[in-house]
Amino acid sequence: MYASIVLTVAQSKRLIAKAVAALPEVRRALEEGTVAIGRGTTNAYVAEEVLGHEIPKGEYVAGRTMPKRVPGNLLGTGAYPDIVLKKGEAVDNATVVGAVAEMGPDDVFIKGGNALNYPERVVGILVGHPTGGTIGGTYGTIISRKIHLIIPIGLEKLIHEDINALSRVTRDAAAHPAAPVVSLFPITGTVITEIEAFHLLCDVEARLLSAGGVAGAEGAVWLLLEGGARELDAALTLYERLADEPNLAVHQQT
Repeated sequence: MYASIVLTVAQSKRLIAKAVAALPEVRRALEEGTVAIGRGTTNAYVAEEVLGHEIPKGEYVAGRTMPKRVPGNLLGTGAYPDIVLKKGEAVDNATVVGAVAEMGPDDVFIKGGNALNYPERVVGILVGHPTGGTIGGTYGTIISRKIHLIIPIGLEKLIHEDINALSRVTRDAAAHPAAPVVSLFPITGTVITEIEAFHLLCDVEARLLSAGGVAGAEGAVWLLLEGGARELDAALTLYERLADEPNLAVHQQT
């Protein structure tokens, strides 16, 4: 049996966040280990689901993609403190980079991305920081210590090219001075999109059917859901709960 639904970007972020919070490795780390949540809009939703309360999502960002001529600080200043939890308790004055330096195989680091090659399960992160930002300061440790890297990312960020090849191009120094190229940092880990979210939360298979929209549905995705009647009922019930999720808005200029 099939059903089709459409999710706005914000609804997808909330759905993905619920799935990340339900992952067995995340639940285990919340009880017995450390969970560090990197900055990003999707991760702000993840933080809310993990913490069980709202945070100022626009403040839990680092880099951000916004329309030309819209000041980035209208979304937020990024001043909200890093979220690091040890056995479910927030660690005051902690940084995610510092936390990863002390983490091991039973711990979890959650980091979003900007580009997704879904068939290869490779994610690209745009890095403007001169030393690679959060991912530059943690990825080697994550790999060498076998830390669980969870990557929540929406299907709106699908690209069709090889991310490793694109990364090599972005590192070419011959960029136009009026439009410098941001470097793309490839990573791998446990990728959680809307597809994995519906499978984990409702035991239904999801496929990307279409994308795009207007009137607040820009970047939206159509999903084709497949499963038994009971499972699809659960998925549609969840879908109804997501319907009131507001788009992440900027502060109005005064």
